[in-house]
Parts: sequence; C-alpha cells; structure tokens
Amino acid sequence: MKDWMGKSKAIFLLGSLALILAGCGKENLSALMPKGYGADTSMDLIILSLIVMTFVFIVVILVLVIVLSRFRKKKGQEDYIPRQVEGNKTLETVWTVIPIILVIILAVPTVAATFDLADDAGSEDGLNIEVTGNQYWWHFNYEGQEVQTSQDMYIPVGEKVHLNMMASDVIHSFWVPSLTGKMDANPENENTMYIEAHEEGVYWGKCAELCGPSHSLMDFKVIAVSPEEFDQWVEDMQNVDPEEEPQDAVAQDGKEAFEENSCMGCHAIGSSPAQVGPNLTAFGDRSKIAGILEPTKENLVDWIMDPESIKPGNKMTGNYPDLSEEEADSIAEYLMQLQPSEITPESAGN
Repeated sequence: MKDWMGKSKAIFLLGSLALILAGCGKENLSALMPKGYGADTSMDLIILSLIVMTFVFIVVILVLVIVLSRFRKKKGQEDYIPRQVEGNKTLETVWTVIPIILVIILAVPTVAATFDLADDAGSEDGLNIEVTGNQYWWHFNYEGQEVQTSQDMYIPVGEKVHLNMMASDVIHSFWVPSLTGKMDANPENENTMYIEAHEEGVYWGKCAELCGPSHSLMDFKVIAVSPEEFDQWVEDMQNVDPEEEPQDAVAQDGKEAFEENSCMGCHAIGSSPAQVGPNLTAFGDRSKIAGILEPTKENLVDWIMDPESIKPGNKMTGNYPDLSEEEADSIAEYLMQLQPSEITPESAGN
C-alpha cells in the first residue's frame, strides 16, 4: 500500500511539473499564440483535434465506468460470467462507423488546409522569396528585387509572401510557429507555401528536421514590418555598395583582412549570388550572431576565432584561414558596421 501511495505521489508531481513546463516559452515562438494566417489555420486544427480527442476520452471513460459498475462479480456469484455480445452486429457496426466518422472529421479540414497553404495563386504578381536551408543557417533570395539576406527574413505585414524552398545539402524544415506550419526543404525538389503576418514584430523560426549535430541551433528570424517600411528596406538593400570603404580606421583594416583572407570566397555582400556561407549585407542589423549569440563584438570575435565550439559541424570550420586575434577583432568591427538600413529587427513593431 505504501509503495502504491509513493508511486501515486511521484506520478502526480511529474504530471504537475509537465503541466507547468508546458506553459513556458516565448510569445513569438509558439503555435498556441497565432499571429499569422497559417498559424490561425493550425490553431483551428489543434482545437478541432482537441475536441475530437476529448469526446473519445469521455466516451471511453463512461463505457469503462458502466462496465465496472454493472458487470463486476458480486458477492455470492462465484461462477458469474456476464452476457457475451460476440457477433452483435449493431455494436460492431457502431464501433467501426464512429472511428471512421471521427477520422473523416479530422482528415477533411487537414487536407483542405494543406492545399490552401500551398496555394501559389497570385505568386506571379506577389512577393516571392527563394528559401534555401543549409547546415546550419537559412538563405533568402528576394526574386526580382536583387536583394539577398541570410538568417533574417523581412516581410510586409498583411501581404501574402510566397516561399519557394529547397536545401543545399540535407533535408531541413522551415517552421515559424507563430506565423505558419512546417514545410520541408529538400535537396531534390522545390516545395512551396506562403506566409502572412497579421501584425508587426520579430518572429522566431526553427529548423524542424534533424539535420546534424547543430540542428537545435539552426535558428532564424522573420521580421514583419509595414509595407512602407518594407519598401524602404528593399531600396536600402538595393543601394548597398560592397566596395564602399568604412569610415572607421579599424573597420577599414577589417575590410582589408576580410578580402585578403578570401572571406569573400564564401560570403557575399550585396546582391551577389549565394555563396557557401551566409550573405553578410546587413550583418550589423541582425538580432543574433550565427542565429543564437547576442549581437556583441566579443561574441562575434569568439565566433570568428572558433566557430566549431559554438556550432559543431558547421561548414565554416573546414574552410577557415588562420587568423590572428587582432585580425578577427578588426573583421568583427567591419562586420558590425554593415548596417545599410534604419529598418531593423529592433524597430519592427515600434
């Protein structure tokens, strides 16, 4: 009896802890707080599933209670056997038809939502972004805009943005929980979906497909701004001149070190085609370094000097020149000054 009581307490405590932890999280990294059309659709399906499963749970519990109360062996009924219902066509029909109906109730809206979110109607006249998943970062090419970014994707609020997804290496999965559902990025074929934000803000995204040792660190951001701010951001990005010299002497040394150490062989600044590494056009405006570190110069120097210790298995480690700490410091100063626009993650929604 004592053992049973102890196990019951442990189960209760673990259940309570799980319930408490289920409420933890970030506002802009939760499918339970939808702020986009796709997330609204997902939330509707979650609620529908919850209603169906609650109905099933209640029915099962009611049947269990009825069976335990009506058909249990009573005192003096040593050889009691409840009446058998094997072969009862009515019961067999009921417990076959009801699950089919429940599956249809769940399947029809799910299939309809899947086709709806993959609908590319209007993509020819709308905003199209080529999304490429890489180990362990994301690249965004704005079709017809001559704008390329990595890690931070800017979109206008209230407009459909069509995403055309592929991967450069292994399978990845694009997921911004508060804006839309998941979509795989495959090396072999292109998947399409659209994303739409209801309000301005910075929305956290994750790779939702195991893709290597740093899969959990493959974070990115979607920055939703007003249509006017988005147009201004596009214009600012289009006017970036990769040859422009920094005003600061340390940053000038950093630009020279950046070029002399062939960093341009992997990274692009401006609208140059995608390289092996992330596009650095607006690196100084990013809200995170490598998707996970706070945007400080010290963290950037640490990343430049030893990226493997921060993101194991990244491609930068295997194609890396020997840099002195002084060179790394000057390169960091140069990169932190790459701020072509006043439209930044910090200004979104303010």
